[in-house]
Amino acid sequence: MPIKTAPVALITGASSGIGLAAANLFVERGWRVAATMRNTTDGAALAEHEQVVVLPLDVTDTASVERAVAATLEHFGRIDAVINNAGYGLFGPFETATDEQVRRQFATNVDGTFSVIRAVLPSMRKQGSGTIVNVASLGGLMTLPFFSLYHATKFAVVGFTESLSFELAPLGIRAKFVAPGVVATDFSGRSLARTFSDGEHAYGGTLPKVMSAMDMRRGNYSSAESIAEIIFTAATDGSDQVMYLAGQDAEQIFVLRQTLSEAQRLEMVRQHSGL
Repeated sequence: MPIKTAPVALITGASSGIGLAAANLFVERGWRVAATMRNTTDGAALAEHEQVVVLPLDVTDTASVERAVAATLEHFGRIDAVINNAGYGLFGPFETATDEQVRRQFATNVDGTFSVIRAVLPSMRKQGSGTIVNVASLGGLMTLPFFSLYHATKFAVVGFTESLSFELAPLGIRAKFVAPGVVATDFSGRSLARTFSDGEHAYGGTLPKVMSAMDMRRGNYSSAESIAEIIFTAATDGSDQVMYLAGQDAEQIFVLRQTLSEAQRLEMVRQHSGL
């Protein structure tokens, strides 16, 4: 289709990982893309595409969100899909998390998603169509030790999205979430913050076991590109499906969650986590 009439996707956190893979895939499939990120210098390669505009957007700053959405509408004239991908993980004991760490985790993973959706809904209502895809996590459907705050945000996104899907459907707008398993991105690097420092603390007997179990599982990850494919499907299949599991591990673990008793499930997590 001609570029000027192609559908438009606004993607948050598009500088790396899943967001970057999604931006490249949407472009490849003929979409126009507003690739948003905190530091636009990270989007130099994306900006080389004729159908891409790279925009600054900090999901924790409502004014920044509103400017990016307004700039997208000014540049492209519409927004057909929003991919709420920006986020990060927080790992460690809840007790050792500072108030600032708690606020930042929710401000980014939850409040940021809310802000983007509030900003795009007026234009989607006006055009009578649109799809919102929130990148949640398998961690919004099940839990692991020492990710309590991260899980809290992703469970929030899952519940929010499902409820939102009911209220937006009569307006011609779909709300969906994608739940990836473990992905080969920088989640365990710059995108994973810790609530603790090295040294002695009350959780010294269990935390090293969980960290060791995490290290042993490294390598068997889904690619960011494969998750982007699921995101694209969610954005374009025109169905009323709300949940999209992404990755073989996500599919397998979700089946186990549905079939095991609570006692069996909790024991599985303990063994999986080295406890």
